[in-house]
Amino acid sequence: MKCPGPPESSRLAFFLDNALAREARIWKVPVFQNLALKGTDISLSCYKKVVLWIAEISSQFKFHPETFALATSIFNRLLASVKAQLKYLQCIAISCLVLAAKTNEEDEVVPSVKTLAVQSGCKRSPAEILRMERIILDKLHWDLYTATPMDFLNIFHAMVMSNWPHLLHGLPQMNPSRHVAFLTKQLQHCMACHQLLQFKGSTLALVIITLELERLTPDWFPVITDLLKKAQVNSAEFIHCKELVDQELMRLQPSNAVYIFCPISQAIQGHPKARLPYHDPSGLKNSHQVRLRVAVNQPVLAPFTPTTAQIPDDRMETDEYYDGFRHLYSEDGGASGGRVNTGGSCPQLRPGEGSSPCPPLQAPERD
Repeated sequence: MKCPGPPESSRLAFFLDNALAREARIWKVPVFQNLALKGTDISLSCYKKVVLWIAEISSQFKFHPETFALATSIFNRLLASVKAQLKYLQCIAISCLVLAAKTNEEDEVVPSVKTLAVQSGCKRSPAEILRMERIILDKLHWDLYTATPMDFLNIFHAMVMSNWPHLLHGLPQMNPSRHVAFLTKQLQHCMACHQLLQFKGSTLALVIITLELERLTPDWFPVITDLLKKAQVNSAEFIHCKELVDQELMRLQPSNAVYIFCPISQAIQGHPKARLPYHDPSGLKNSHQVRLRVAVNQPVLAPFTPTTAQIPDDRMETDEYYDGFRHLYSEDGGASGGRVNTGGSCPQLRPGEGSSPCPPLQAPERD
């Protein structure tokens, strides 16, 4: 594995300066008022659904994350420039994705407009999509490319890995490209939140990096201070954005419930003080298992020591981005590492094992 070394620092600073200049020149977002896009009939929920739909279609056609980010940027700039109607919103969204794909993807990867219209289920004809493309290009003066939050995330992450490569040493099976792919899922989730539209992409990406560094190391403050100076981000704006992003990412946290599976024929033994609601086995018709749900606020019989570092479950489909990101860090053979097991969940039972990997539970005492 190779991380960007000190000679790359000047190149990264050059990329950051160019991205900040493009952002300052072109960045524009719509304004929401009274739970709707100002001056239109587009509600907050409709906006979020459409952005998530763009992400879904982009993933369906195996586009790069940068394509989704650029499509969302074009979408927001258009909504900030014209008063769009709800009935045209889906056509605008698919047209923005087509333009972003034509800008970012290789020609052989971009499907025909007809194929994209049919497989996306947008219920718009190719002629309508092409007409909308021309409208978007005219309104944005044929100047589509701007620095997106994804661009800044890649730059900031490369800077961190260049200057502090030891940060990922405590995470088994984790390398820079897998790590940035994990952060990409968080960023995409935040890009669909209307409350975060008020912040520039550079601020949003830096906040995502900050929250992750807080989780990884207690020495995160000097790292972020250095990035704040380079990114020229206002401190008050940064703190406000950080609070909102932290709240938004809480929705991606896994459920705080533990499910334990035990064969019905096996007696349940364990700590005498443990209590669970009683389930009559006769009420389980033709069932081969009893599913016991233990709330996390109940007593824990024994501490569970994870075999790997704790990584949130919302990394979901990060592997689909891995092949693209690993080239950024010149990694070879990283794809064979497989998915990382999450530390907060119980390991899977092997075939033939009859007992639960978690501590056994005491059967309820019957009066």
